[in-house]
Amino acid sequence: MKGSTKKITTSHGHPPLNTVKVRRRTPLNRMFTAVYLVGALALLYHHTCTLLSSTTISSFLIRFSFLIADIILIFMWSTTQSFRMRPVIRREFPENLKLVLQNSCEFPRFDIFICTADPYKEPPLRVVNTALSVMAYEYPTEKISIYVSDDGGSELTLFAFMEVAKFASYWLPFCRKKKIEERCPEAYFRSNYAYCSEAEDIKIKYEVMKQRIETTMERGKVGYEYVTKEEEREALRKWTHKFTRQDQPTVIQVLLESGEDKDSSDSLMPNLIYVSRQKSTASPHHFKAGALNTLTVTSMDPKLGYIQFPQRFHGLNKNDIYASEIIPLFLTNPAGMDGLADPIYVGTGCFFCRRVFFGPPSSMVVPEIPELSPDHLVDKPISSQEVLALANNVASCNYEEDSNWGSEVGFRYGSLVEDYYTGYRLQCEGWRSRFCQPDREAFLGDVPITLNDVLNQSKRWSIGLLEVGFSKYSPVTLGVIAMGPLMALSYAHSAFWAIWSLPITIYGFLPQLALLINLPIFPKVSDPWFILYAFLFMSSYTQDCIDFVLAGGTLQRWWSEQRMWLIRGVTSYLFGSVEFSLKCLGFPTLGFNVTSKVVDDEQGKRYEQGVFEFGVASTMFVPLTMAAMINLVSFFHGVIEISRGRRRMEEWFIEMFIAGFVTVNCWPIYEAVALRKDKGRIPTKTTIISTVLVFVVYTAASFT
Repeated sequence: MKGSTKKITTSHGHPPLNTVKVRRRTPLNRMFTAVYLVGALALLYHHTCTLLSSTTISSFLIRFSFLIADIILIFMWSTTQSFRMRPVIRREFPENLKLVLQNSCEFPRFDIFICTADPYKEPPLRVVNTALSVMAYEYPTEKISIYVSDDGGSELTLFAFMEVAKFASYWLPFCRKKKIEERCPEAYFRSNYAYCSEAEDIKIKYEVMKQRIETTMERGKVGYEYVTKEEEREALRKWTHKFTRQDQPTVIQVLLESGEDKDSSDSLMPNLIYVSRQKSTASPHHFKAGALNTLTVTSMDPKLGYIQFPQRFHGLNKNDIYASEIIPLFLTNPAGMDGLADPIYVGTGCFFCRRVFFGPPSSMVVPEIPELSPDHLVDKPISSQEVLALANNVASCNYEEDSNWGSEVGFRYGSLVEDYYTGYRLQCEGWRSRFCQPDREAFLGDVPITLNDVLNQSKRWSIGLLEVGFSKYSPVTLGVIAMGPLMALSYAHSAFWAIWSLPITIYGFLPQLALLINLPIFPKVSDPWFILYAFLFMSSYTQDCIDFVLAGGTLQRWWSEQRMWLIRGVTSYLFGSVEFSLKCLGFPTLGFNVTSKVVDDEQGKRYEQGVFEFGVASTMFVPLTMAAMINLVSFFHGVIEISRGRRRMEEWFIEMFIAGFVTVNCWPIYEAVALRKDKGRIPTKTTIISTVLVFVVYTAASFT
């Protein structure tokens, strides 16, 4: 069956810049959804009947728990089906761009925002390589402006980019002359690059820059022997003893100006601007969303608001043990949303039309300062006093007070996940988006290599998503009205993914306790309802596995993906839901934490070997260790009881299967509790607390 194809061409008949085709498996997806939905409704009917036939309070509560668990699972399953109703694949033809745009002056200008917040969690050298790779885009350099947002307000980061400005004058012409595709210098010099004297000369310059940045990081302060220009020294003098992470002035430094600075081949350089906005304990900061709004005001289809690229990662180990690739979020889901209407904004690898931040396509919200208008053209040098004064003004703490910024204009405030929330609100306003997935990966990011960092990141996302899901802008209310039911379900999938914690926790503990106290709760193998349970589990997992592999994943990585889903269910999803609830009740919460991207040598070695890194006594590891223990004990208890003839396998197959399945998934936890001696094992304190709590839970269940 052939998919429909639509070519996008210019009005002058030029070759297409891209094509779009509906995936051939779409009809099969729709048929499966219909069949599975019938089975899911039958399961709810079965739950209702057994609930009404309960004879004791304990049996009623257990059956009610499974009814609620399966309602949530069916709801979340329904949200995933929206991505499968019309998935599309786009193909791009960048080689045709020069046939459409005849000369460089026709290329549009664009700004690139690079955000960082802590030089010790996000090493400047990595941020520097990101900047150098985008500065070397195969695009007219005079049309490019790179803004570095340093929310940590660190002189170390500013110094690193002072070094970038110097090295870029050699790196950019080298990339153009040699037609380098791997434009990240760190990655390029690690590869099997073609040897030549020019490349070796550039490598020496890069190593000098790298050594200066790393030495400065080790010192914790900038050595003025590396700073030769007086204007650079003047900028660094702003860091005084009164300069703190919570209270600091605005720092804006123009490091390169396109109209003035040229590289070693006498070609114009792109603009490179460092921005650290003002912070004050007396004013709300709004984290990354506030930083992006500051950059927005310092820097096709008329309804096309943004183009999203998939986020891909380097440094993943063979089996991606923490499922950091997140193929559903970054690949399959956006492709499905692109087919329905518009893909989600995932917070990185995205190109926006500036107009999108100033109200709906039909009615622009006029900014309070004319110079901030999206169509305003700056006719003065960016280093001029007038331009810098305006930039410092809008980067101050009190500029946004009593304004529309964060509510109707710019990136939206009100959620820890400003990316999801902003993209969702923009689409509700009528803006369109597209998902662009070129053969060559467009953007590569770093991943956390410890389980604690992975779960903390996931917990932060869970809290922010629930803030949207239970707000007046919820996808199940405003989303249905503004975008229709299928797109609303797509956004609801992310908004409510933390509620997976309830069914995963229920299925992770109740069947196992039932095994231990001899209380059967599922149908026997000979019961016709058993076939329904088997169908729903196997078909759902099979569909998920097929989609994952067809998106470019492997079976080993799919196993890691489903294992991390279970782990998140009793850790980050659970704790995120609890913290969100406490926040709604007015209790103080932890707020925003930057995910560490620093690689410790020993941790890095264990990660490459595929070994889980626990190491710290995190409270999130307690329910995880409890679940591992209680599933292991209940499974072997069931094996012993059945082997001795005290119980029949036919009656306890589902309980045994669930306990065995979880036990297999928990192998890294058993290994970290009992078999490992390295620093990445689960702390003894966590093991003791978990053991005591398991005993308490078992004792309480024994009295039911």
